[in-house]
Amino acid sequence: MRFALRTIIATGIVCAAWLSVHSDEPKDAAKPQASAKPDATTSDTNKSSGAPHADAFKEIVSGKVVSLSEALTRHGIKNYPEESKGQVVLETEAGELIPIVSDWRGRAFYQDERLRDRPVDLVVYRRPGIPWVQVLSIFTFDDKKVRNITDYWCDICAIPMYEIKECDCCQGPIRLRFRPQELPTDIPKHAAKK
Repeated sequence: MRFALRTIIATGIVCAAWLSVHSDEPKDAAKPQASAKPDATTSDTNKSSGAPHADAFKEIVSGKVVSLSEALTRHGIKNYPEESKGQVVLETEAGELIPIVSDWRGRAFYQDERLRDRPVDLVVYRRPGIPWVQVLSIFTFDDKKVRNITDYWCDICAIPMYEIKECDCCQGPIRLRFRPQELPTDIPKHAAKK
């Protein structure tokens, strides 16, 4: 019994140490709180590391994440599906197509079909002149129209992840997790383009 308890504690310590060194998740990812104003303190060294640029701002965009090829076809644009295979966009209710960067958080839409073709609210980083958005938080809706923050979760290690893969800590399976949560109130909603 003591040996098993020591093994569990040692495993937890090793997992925590490994995660602190190897985690690529931004520290504020679980708590999307910021103003719509650009972060003027961002340095040039952060630009190549995936950190937001000085002109980036947060915004909430809503719609459905869909296949780029299908969305273009719906809008009457001839395209070759084999060339855009795997590409996804957020299609707003107004029909605007917003491409999603396949980075640490947006990659979930490229990997997991369960997140596509359903209503979503996304907290994103936007930059002037660049149509692509970087996803920070995903909110989906359940059958009762309750908004849920959505991520992946390891039940063994109790840590969140943001793409389909084995757990960073125990290398075990993870699951798609939904938790009721409202949108942040300090981030503006996207104004549809006319």
